[in-house]
Amino acid sequence: MLKLRKISKLHRSGDIETTALDHIDLDIEAGEYLAVTGPSGCGKSTLLGILGLLDAPTQGEYWFDGANVAGWSEARLTQLRRGRIGFVFQSFNLIDDLSVAENIELALEYGDVPAREHRARVDEAMARLGIAHRAKHRPSQLSGGQQQRVAIARAIVSRPALLLADEPTGNLDSAHGDEVMRILRELNAEGTTLVMVTHSPAHAAQATRTLRLLDGRVLVDALAA
Repeated sequence: MLKLRKISKLHRSGDIETTALDHIDLDIEAGEYLAVTGPSGCGKSTLLGILGLLDAPTQGEYWFDGANVAGWSEARLTQLRRGRIGFVFQSFNLIDDLSVAENIELALEYGDVPAREHRARVDEAMARLGIAHRAKHRPSQLSGGQQQRVAIARAIVSRPALLLADEPTGNLDSAHGDEVMRILRELNAEGTTLVMVTHSPAHAAQATRTLRLLDGRVLVDALAA
């Protein structure tokens, strides 16, 4: 499904150049559950941004479903991303002026799902995440765990093939974090390809494969024991 070849990402600030990723080779098959780990600043979030077509590599090839998308225009990348990739972030990125249902539906506004199907898709996602009774609430009226459920519902409402999660439990207590991990495991078991960045060894151990980065390079790439 995804193939990276000699992917590098350099950040420049004046005369200072920082290497975020250094000649990464990586293959991710459809249906995999990959945990990306490593110390802060090792390139985890940069890798996730490139996988999600939110960031462009400085050099290398990125093959997405058989097409080398490195160098594509933002317009083409946006079109490819819609409905194909879902994102779950540590900061929930919800709009407080919108209700729970409206926040979730926002993910469908610019995709290919007909407007007449939006309500059914939103209702399905809310039921899946156990937040249907919060449909009319604003994010500020919800707990952290409930807000993260809304964020996950928004990420999956378009039924993406690839779900990218960046520290999805980072702002949650252990009980709510465990619940989020359970939901992610269920989504993967149903066929969603899942790539998750995490600092938690316990959460990484739930993936079927772990990638450990250090200084922008792959230090370990191992299947679960």
